[in-house]
Amino acid sequence: MIFFPAGIIAFGLVLFLPAGSLDYWQAWLFMVTLFAPFLFAVLYFMKHDPGLLERRMRFREKVGQQKKIVSIAAAMFMMGLLVPGFDFRYGWSNVPAPVVILADVFIFLSYLLIFFVFRVNSYASRIIEVERGQRVISSGPYSRIRHPMYAGVITMYVSMPLALGSYWPLVFNVPVIALIILRTLNEEKVLMRDLKGYREYARKVRYRLIPGVW
Repeated sequence: MIFFPAGIIAFGLVLFLPAGSLDYWQAWLFMVTLFAPFLFAVLYFMKHDPGLLERRMRFREKVGQQKKIVSIAAAMFMMGLLVPGFDFRYGWSNVPAPVVILADVFIFLSYLLIFFVFRVNSYASRIIEVERGQRVISSGPYSRIRHPMYAGVITMYVSMPLALGSYWPLVFNVPVIALIILRTLNEEKVLMRDLKGYREYARKVRYRLIPGVW
């Protein structure tokens, strides 16, 4: 929790310094949408599932391919945060206010989906691994798709530029979807190999990210 205020300040600097103004209302709304549910989730899991929070603090991937994917995605994510401020300063985009608000709604709904993922799956680590005693989860969001957390992350990545009032960061955020798909496929190989019962689960729940599509 001691890092939470520092995280907010750092995020604010990334958004407002390029904008050159504190009148960037889209950024204020975005930060509230981002950090209010995040704080609630952290407090909830500190009480009900601290083991999950410990797993979410692991950043060192064990698979070489995943290290590259994570590094590239992080760089694109940072660019996607920096560009909207410059867009606000120089007026490159004109995203209507209703679109901005709707994008924030989608970000909140993505957070809600991810929250329910964490509630049913305490083993939702930040890195790809299978722990001793881990079991297949087939309830909640996992009853519809095999990787609901990634579905939420994709929705969030696509919505963020619009929530910040800019079209240009989509150039960086949309390609992240391809990286997430690569990560999904790589994770499935690990789960098929190391997690007992996952093959049977995959036969039952056919779709990975989008019900009825893929």
